[in-house]
Amino acid sequence: MKLTKKKFQTDFKNRLHEKFAIETVDANAQELFESLGSVIKNYISEDWRDVRRYQMENKNKTAYYFSIEFLPGKMLRSNLLNLGILDVVRDGLSELGLNFDMIAEAEKDMALGNGGLGRLASCFMDSLASTGLPGFGNGIRYKYGLFKQQFIDGYQVEFPDAWLQSGNIWEVRKAHEAVEVKMEGNVWLKEDKATGNFTPVYENPRVLRAIPYDTAMVGYENGQVNNLRLWDVEIPESEERKYYSINERRQVQDITGVLYPDDSTYEGRQLRLVQEYFFTSAGLQTIVKHYLKLGIPLDEIHTKIAVHINDTHPALAVAEFMRLLIDEHKMDWDRAWNATVKTMSYTNHTILQEALEKWPVDMVKFLIPRVYQIIEEIDRRYVEEMSKVADPEIVGRTRIIQWGQVHMAHLAIIGSHSTNGVAKIHSDLLKDVVLHDFYVLFPERFNNKTNGIALRRWSQISNEPMSKVLDETIGKEWRADASKIKLLESYADDKKVKDKLANAKHQNKERLAAYIKEATGVEVSPNAIFDVQVKRLHAYKRQLLNLLHIIKLYMDLKENPDLDITPRVFIFGAKAAPSYYFAKSVIKVINEVGTLVNNDNALKDKLKVVFLPNYNVSLAEIIVPAADVSEQISLASKEASGTSNMKFMLNGAVTIATLDGANIEIRDAVGNENIVIFGMDKDDVYAHYYAHDYNAWGVYDADPIIKRVVNALVDGTIPNIVREGQEIFDTLIKYNDEYFNLLDFHAYVAAQEKIDRLYKDQKTWRKMSLINTANGGQFSSDNTVKKYAEEIWHIVPGK
Repeated sequence: MKLTKKKFQTDFKNRLHEKFAIETVDANAQELFESLGSVIKNYISEDWRDVRRYQMENKNKTAYYFSIEFLPGKMLRSNLLNLGILDVVRDGLSELGLNFDMIAEAEKDMALGNGGLGRLASCFMDSLASTGLPGFGNGIRYKYGLFKQQFIDGYQVEFPDAWLQSGNIWEVRKAHEAVEVKMEGNVWLKEDKATGNFTPVYENPRVLRAIPYDTAMVGYENGQVNNLRLWDVEIPESEERKYYSINERRQVQDITGVLYPDDSTYEGRQLRLVQEYFFTSAGLQTIVKHYLKLGIPLDEIHTKIAVHINDTHPALAVAEFMRLLIDEHKMDWDRAWNATVKTMSYTNHTILQEALEKWPVDMVKFLIPRVYQIIEEIDRRYVEEMSKVADPEIVGRTRIIQWGQVHMAHLAIIGSHSTNGVAKIHSDLLKDVVLHDFYVLFPERFNNKTNGIALRRWSQISNEPMSKVLDETIGKEWRADASKIKLLESYADDKKVKDKLANAKHQNKERLAAYIKEATGVEVSPNAIFDVQVKRLHAYKRQLLNLLHIIKLYMDLKENPDLDITPRVFIFGAKAAPSYYFAKSVIKVINEVGTLVNNDNALKDKLKVVFLPNYNVSLAEIIVPAADVSEQISLASKEASGTSNMKFMLNGAVTIATLDGANIEIRDAVGNENIVIFGMDKDDVYAHYYAHDYNAWGVYDADPIIKRVVNALVDGTIPNIVREGQEIFDTLIKYNDEYFNLLDFHAYVAAQEKIDRLYKDQKTWRKMSLINTANGGQFSSDNTVKKYAEEIWHIVPGK
């Protein structure tokens, strides 16, 4: 948009006066942010209205992206950048004597996700708008984010993340588009004697009112504004019942209270299933209402609507869509099923069996009885039809209802026309191992769509020093077209350019060092190697392997303080699920190792360990640009894709990695010489699985170095970890080291030693760093959503 500095200043001051009746000199950061956000939302609103009107008039096909997580982080800078007015606003505020960064800091992170799944969904929302594609997000408006993480005596302690406490300036409540969601009670089918059709009769249902809150998703300098719809819940008022107990109200409020209720209890799992059905039903109801306004027969709904199931959480969309078509709109089963399969598509995000959701039949039948009836019928018809053409054993293994459980991934695959993985190795594993039976039955439905990242946020917003160097070196076209970053590769031997990029990296390291000092009190040198592992804490991601190497390095330095190594700062950021006790033990031990080494003067500042609390998008925007080394060390075959690996390499970090997830595609992009690969590949891992020959005790007992490092967990070397150290020791030795940390240990140590040698040769290191950045453009989520659009959703750009 075109905006002068003077016009902005006038709009901003007027809004501040209207909202708070104060002058700029008297306003605090929150008041300034809310006024600024309100002005920016007003700038967006005209395009937002125009795009909706255009799409209705032209009957554009739209992709509806259902995800239980969205992790957009802060939106002020992103909106300003995409509107093309970031510099105008920043300069305008400066002339008014105001600090833009201080105002931006007042914004709360929209922490509506746990990690990669939610961040990917938000990247897709950004990219759909920025590529001009009609997209619409559907999720839950959680009143509290995942949780705020603090460390007390080294332990993770969870506090509520009340991100909505001051409201959300970007959202618009759409009460007129509220819908009712029915759950529980009894449902029976009443026959219509005249037609022979059956109509469901609901007895004593629990009725919930779903209220949509819409947030504009602004495209990059193209006028496209899509919609992210987050659903909140209310108790509907009716003549029959106007009064509810405090406990009843609390039960309803809990539905949109917290992201991922504790699934270690039956009640917690039940609440999660309620959440999944609540937002899925509400979203689909509004989609069908919108579609009917187009005046096109329901049989053809797939020509205007694509519904995407992001992981298994919204998989109930298959059965709920059938319910709407056959119950509410009287479509016969076969026509409804044909429309459903053509409309639905599904992304699988994991090969871990525990993450492929399965719900007890009794729970589903109690909470959503009509939907369960439809799932039963889908399952019955599936078995009947497939048994005519397929191996009965395969049909039995792939049916939806098995052993008293409803398999959500099976429902999603059977009820959709596309199932994709999120990196080449992951998609191959789905076809060859995890979902092989389905691949045998439906090979045409399987495809790969490697994940991507919103490059604008992870370069232009979070790394302005690097972005400035790119502008000076290759021009500014890369800001709109990520493929142009590849032009940087022609400067791989240009010392001046590499020095400029190194200086930008140093600025970012200084910023992170200052943050570390403020957040933890630990002083770190920007001249040290910043070695970073930030991601959800899970055993398969192997933060433990990183920790074991740190313990070895500490022991080596204690024996020889003059050891010739480049000073190293190991930086962690991760949250552990509240009931995931092993992960919380790893956090405790990392923190205690940090306390031990950070206060040991004998180490001569050659080793520091920092675990930054409350890792989120905003913190990542400080950490990622400052990283020298990107830790992507999951056990090969376990990480579906990863996206932090893409963010780090774009920002010039060198990746130390296993051949897992998108690490393989990063290696292919940058070349073997510009990444440090170690350890087993997926074939090695599966060979051990099939042979059942891994004996962690044998590895431990035969190797004095490994024995010494592992014993440090229990022999008092590390203070204050009696319980946690024993738990981790037992995980490795007694329970046979499920993720092969000990088997990959020496290869990892050798890879870390290679990192040290490479970093000492700054000429080589800076070239590696540049080549990583130059090849980051191919991992833009713009590219990813274009492939979804062309190959799965069949949508085209257009307002």
